[in-house]
Amino acid sequence: MFLWIAEQLGFPGVLNLFRYITFRAGAATATALFLGLIIGPKFIGWLRVRQGHGQPIRLDGPQSHLAKRGTPTMGGLMILTSLSVSMLLWMDFTNRYLWACMLITVGFGLIGFLDDYDKVTKRSHKGVSARIRLLAEFLVAGIGCAIITWGAGTELYIPFYKGPVIDLGLLYPFFGAFVIVAFGNAVNLTDGLDGLASMPVIIASLAFLVISYLVGNAKFASYLGIPHVLGAGDLTVLCSAIVGAGLAFLWFNAPPAAVFMGDTGSLALGGALGAIAVATQHEIVLGIIGGLFVVEAMSVIIQVFFYKRTGKRVFKMAPIHHHFEQMGWSEPTVVIRFWIIAFVLALAGLSTLKLR
Repeated sequence: MFLWIAEQLGFPGVLNLFRYITFRAGAATATALFLGLIIGPKFIGWLRVRQGHGQPIRLDGPQSHLAKRGTPTMGGLMILTSLSVSMLLWMDFTNRYLWACMLITVGFGLIGFLDDYDKVTKRSHKGVSARIRLLAEFLVAGIGCAIITWGAGTELYIPFYKGPVIDLGLLYPFFGAFVIVAFGNAVNLTDGLDGLASMPVIIASLAFLVISYLVGNAKFASYLGIPHVLGAGDLTVLCSAIVGAGLAFLWFNAPPAAVFMGDTGSLALGGALGAIAVATQHEIVLGIIGGLFVVEAMSVIIQVFFYKRTGKRVFKMAPIHHHFEQMGWSEPTVVIRFWIIAFVLALAGLSTLKLR
């Protein structure tokens, strides 16, 4: 909105700053952070009153988690509120990549909200059936990818290699939708401990903030041998808003958590990162930067696959963060060590920009 107002006025004086993506990105972070911290306490109080018993805790999970009974969920609504308001204030209304990514973010958040609502009202951790949820996710992701790829490049790029590997053509929207849905659910599976998903999402967003800016700049993209996507630079504003909203939520989600993110937040944030990766044509790099989420999802897939066929478990419990809890690691130890891993993987992902 501010960019549009400044443009209508002809960018006089200090309003000329609104032309610059870097200024609007910084402002988006500050706005989302400030708003999240302001609405947090009242929001948590409202959720606690509305939900009563809070998020259902699995009885077959780690026994230490039973102490978390009564903690409200759907904290993702806080994230979506501060994120959306910040974006409406600082985004470029003419940028279709931003609208597509916001559609996916809010759409996935709505799907997650319905799942959380079902869990809370029925006092069950099962929620909406997996089939219905996946169909809804693919529908939202498919529409978003159609907007992203309309008239844009459909080439697939891989790390450590200059130039595209293959042009997926009409298959690209389907590939993009798969990436978005897969990553959204990977973040959702990771959100099992206080602060475990929040900080890695923030770290991944910071990494894609850099990638978005470089991809959107023709000179930098040409120098690094990465795809140049005209208009992708404005995705730095979205990445910055995610960082601000994520930090505000982490303030209340730090152990012991006053509120849980829930599927409302984890699906929305995972979908947002997946959408940004598709828009910048760095889907494979997302697998490196978000490697922690990939490992969490794979641990569940491996556990289910082997248990159904052999009756034996590969891990003491899945997702893998529960495996380490069962090995005797305290919850803060698991969380902080996983944060370190996420940071290292983000640096590894960023290194692929130069190592080509």
